[in-house]
Amino acid sequence: MPLARIVTHIAFEDAGTLAELLQQRGYSLQYHDACTQDWDLLAAEEPGLWVVLGGPIGVYEQHRYPFLSAEIAVLRRRLQALRPLLGICLGAQLMASALGAKVVPGGAGKELGWAPLSPGEDLARAPWFAPLVADDLAVLHWHGDTWERPQGVLHLAATPQYQEQAFALGRHALALQFHPEVDARHLERWYVGHACELAAAGIDVAHLRRTGQRHAEALRLACRQALGAWLDQLQA
Repeated sequence: MPLARIVTHIAFEDAGTLAELLQQRGYSLQYHDACTQDWDLLAAEEPGLWVVLGGPIGVYEQHRYPFLSAEIAVLRRRLQALRPLLGICLGAQLMASALGAKVVPGGAGKELGWAPLSPGEDLARAPWFAPLVADDLAVLHWHGDTWERPQGVLHLAATPQYQEQAFALGRHALALQFHPEVDARHLERWYVGHACELAAAGIDVAHLRRTGQRHAEALRLACRQALGAWLDQLQA
């Protein structure tokens, strides 16, 4: 049974609907708390899949959160070894940093809420990603940072606010700025855990909840289709 290591940066931002998909594909799941993990104990070159999830801190805050430096170093070795790696939000930003790209606060402010993606420049070279950029699909955006595009990656998705929404590197690495893994029920934890951020951004939680309830199931299905196809190529 292949192992999927799930790396969290905040407890309530977990694998969400990805957990069921991975288990159905035969993976066993093992969670790791990035903040307290001894990164020297993880073998970056091991087989299996790593999934690095989101959190409310920035890649550029390594002086405040020193574990980020160790995490980036391990992710860099994993990418160099061509081992499977999926990053979401902060996880994607850490991947970009590990590939030598700058990660910075976004100049267009926070992107927070449900909205569609536009096809990226290289989508035709990764047709398995197409379900996530369907015209009638809204995904959850919840970030304030962005990255400069790493060299050698495929640009898969954009929005008017931030062009860098997703990239793939080879068949082994996928970075997603948005959140494909969420479901409406578990988002209640996010509304509480990120209450200060939502209030500071002037977000109406009741409206965000209603929007999530309207779009979450379609996102779950699109996520299963797109990331299921990505997992197929990994296992092939």
